[in-house]
Amino acid sequence: MRKAFKLLIGFSVLASLVGCGEKHFLEDKVFAGGVYAPKAALNKGKSIYTEYCMACHGVNGDGHGVAAKGLQVPPRDFTKGVFKFGQVPTGELPHDGDFYKILKEGLHGTAMLPWDLTHDQMFAVVQYIKTFAPAVWEGKDKKLGTAIVVTKDPYGPAHESSAIQRGKEVYHAVANCQSCHRAYVGHKEFSDINLKVNGEKVTDFDPDMYKIKMQETEWGFKSMPPEFTWDFVRSATTVQDLYIRLNAGVGGTAMPSWKDTISDEDVWAVAHYVKYLMDLKNTPARKALMDSISK
Repeated sequence: MRKAFKLLIGFSVLASLVGCGEKHFLEDKVFAGGVYAPKAALNKGKSIYTEYCMACHGVNGDGHGVAAKGLQVPPRDFTKGVFKFGQVPTGELPHDGDFYKILKEGLHGTAMLPWDLTHDQMFAVVQYIKTFAPAVWEGKDKKLGTAIVVTKDPYGPAHESSAIQRGKEVYHAVANCQSCHRAYVGHKEFSDINLKVNGEKVTDFDPDMYKIKMQETEWGFKSMPPEFTWDFVRSATTVQDLYIRLNAGVGGTAMPSWKDTISDEDVWAVAHYVKYLMDLKNTPARKALMDSISK
């Protein structure tokens, strides 16, 4: 009798939880950019999130799911309304398509895998994720960011070597990417590049120019920028992907948007150079490069 009573109570609690889950959203919402989310879509999104996302991102969307402690790369905290890999300049709100791209492709080198969701399922779960940061997302007055427009690559395959050389120069002497990442040229070449680009030779070298530097983030923990010849670039595999990321930056981190800071042609050049570095992974050419730098 007591066992039957416990079972009855258990089923009653479960039924009430299911019922509450289905009726959690009783009203439609309007998000930034005038995106209209019917209550049915929000409830559907909650169901999808609970099944696929909650283990890592947590019940409250704060990145503290039961699986989070076992992950080297912390899951995103949606409650802050800060997104790393939008296709808009950092600090601006991404478009739904930016979320869809991550859902479909995942993020390289992390536990965020590609998900085989329909367009309707992606729409629903993305709208639900927005409810974790209502002050950021809710309201028809909220504006979406300016989408990065991919221009025509001024180099292309025919001028790949020129693009890589110019990208190397911009990386080391214009954008000074080694201040966060690392340098990929020896002292002499670094000095020669600066003489060509800035009109002066370098004789005093940063002792940390060949080290990756930990960077502060808006999530309360530090992050390690990628070592391009070895680490995954989480949101990029192609030159075009890198062009977008350089223009957009990485939200919530020290990686800024380079749009309108360096020329569009130079953005393309750096994208080609970084892709060249990425392609060195697990090749004899990488070892040769590292050996030449260490001499």
